[in-house]
Amino acid sequence: PYRQKRKTRASVAREKGLAPLADIILQQPEQVGDLEALLEQYAQPFLDAEKGVDTSLEAYAGASDIVAEVIVEDANVRGSVRASFFKRSALGAKAVDPEKLAEKDPNGVYQLYYDFNESVTKLVPHRVLALNRAEREEVLRVNVALPYEQAQPDITQHYPVKATSPFAQILSDAMEDGYKRLLAPSMEREVRVELTRQAEEHAINIFATNLRNLLLQPPLRGKRVLGIDPGFRTGCKLTVVDETGKYIVSDTMYLHQPEKAVQTLRKLLAQYNITVIAMGNGTASRETEQMVANLISDLEKETGEQGKIGYVIVNEAGASVYSASEAARQEFPTLDATQRGTISIARRLQDPLAELVKIDPKAVGVGLYQHDVDQKELAAMLGRVVVSCVNFAGVEVNSASAALLKHVSGINTRVANAIVKYREEHGPFKAREELQKVSGLGPATFVQAAGFLKVAGGIEPLDNTFIHPESYNATRTLLTLLPGGEEKHIRPSERITKFRQLIKLQSSLGRSSRDRSGGAGGEQAAWADLAKKVGIGLPTLNDILENLEKPGLDPRDALPAPILRHDVLKMEDLQTGMILQGTVRNVVDFGAFVDIGVKQDGLVHVSEMADRFVKDPLSVVAVGQVVQVRVLKVDLQRGRVQLSMRSIQQ
Repeated sequence: PYRQKRKTRASVAREKGLAPLADIILQQPEQVGDLEALLEQYAQPFLDAEKGVDTSLEAYAGASDIVAEVIVEDANVRGSVRASFFKRSALGAKAVDPEKLAEKDPNGVYQLYYDFNESVTKLVPHRVLALNRAEREEVLRVNVALPYEQAQPDITQHYPVKATSPFAQILSDAMEDGYKRLLAPSMEREVRVELTRQAEEHAINIFATNLRNLLLQPPLRGKRVLGIDPGFRTGCKLTVVDETGKYIVSDTMYLHQPEKAVQTLRKLLAQYNITVIAMGNGTASRETEQMVANLISDLEKETGEQGKIGYVIVNEAGASVYSASEAARQEFPTLDATQRGTISIARRLQDPLAELVKIDPKAVGVGLYQHDVDQKELAAMLGRVVVSCVNFAGVEVNSASAALLKHVSGINTRVANAIVKYREEHGPFKAREELQKVSGLGPATFVQAAGFLKVAGGIEPLDNTFIHPESYNATRTLLTLLPGGEEKHIRPSERITKFRQLIKLQSSLGRSSRDRSGGAGGEQAAWADLAKKVGIGLPTLNDILENLEKPGLDPRDALPAPILRHDVLKMEDLQTGMILQGTVRNVVDFGAFVDIGVKQDGLVHVSEMADRFVKDPLSVVAVGQVVQVRVLKVDLQRGRVQLSMRSIQQ
């Protein structure tokens, strides 16, 4: 409050004693007579050579500066002009000088914006972020403008100009000067800050949605996997993991020694009965893919078995980050970083959630201008997404890593490590209740976490469901009320099926012909009556029934499995009109990138996503989704493929 205010033209004029003259101008006294004489008469009392006010022109210039500042600092004026700026202003961009352009943007990344102008109401978030980045890189000059003529009514409604006043023109000029010199730049900053805020919020939400879909991709269960991290100079790293993701063996093959490399692959595939290969999508991935596809083809000819072995190209983003991390060193202390990275690639196919939680979410590569947004906000949002996904899918407490366990509600890193340590010292957990013996996992934490921690093959079958221990008594009561009663040989799912059939029959028999359409109400009443007898609410009853019908349920299993490929598709093989199956790798504002098995992911523009208008691509597709696409255009020179989903049954 004691900081000295910045010196402005208006503050200098006030020091010269011109504030009263500014008040007169704002009051606009109405007088008839010679204009120049009247103005001279009003200015005379304010002329002071010592203060630097020698003429009436200087007096009015200083007073006008004060008037301009008074007007632009008026909250009502600012509110009106602000509203107009957000409704009617336009954002423009111009490229810097051609000499600088060749240096700053040699590849023409921002060519679309070299001469750009668009209403701020129509600007889409990804363009705002692209323009901001181009401006930071000194490729473009960006501004937001609203002509004075359009903003003038917003000012004059609060400061009407009286035509009969000798100060009418001076007031009008001061308004225009204040707008152009002070108010417009201020409003431009406000608009750009708000546009950036909205764009960043949108980008963070897009990233969060993509991350959620990536984490919840279905696991590939019961398969041994050969992981391959392709490379030229240092060779391709090979690692075999068993059905549970446990490391078995590793090797290296070199692409410049093709015969020896194929022998190495053959040996591993045969010795460990491998049917699935996971390949990273980095350097040398296409050359490695060609070698693997040729080998699969040869094996199929030799054995006569078609489709026995398949491969998947796995997004290896973040694998190198994980392999060099402390967590990876603790998990595999005797292996080098490249081997740890290859294990990560293989495990990403087996259980994407369990493996990807070990990596900083920002490193998984499904964002939109992720480095241009507020990093603190981004990290907080992505952290919430990871926790949500882990709790949604549930965690098998006897096989989960500490990296996965720490994301369960109520469990922190220390408790997660304690769970793993207890498991190593005492063997697998036999029941959820045993978790309370873990150091640091008290009653409150147990209540919060128990519903998300599953124990498969334990002494209590309900421990392998999402049913919370607090609801076990209610569940047992429910089972006695269902058909079969105390008979333990009848599975809960069979009892529920019989009960559903029974209430449908009763509902059908109890209805007269005139109200036959209202049968659902009778069934609903029967379920509500059952919930009342058990002593729980209807939502809790529904949750219990779902878990009893599908014990050990993993919500991710309902999603389509990854596409196993058997041969290579090159960009040169693509032809316009081809129908292909692909996996969505990333979703952005303007469309989705789809992996169709060639070197470059193809783009399905938002206008090609459906036979209707699509505003939000996320309403149509999601990361990890398997889609049918048609090839629209192939640009071999630029390595681009345009795809369409229109008029194709998904």
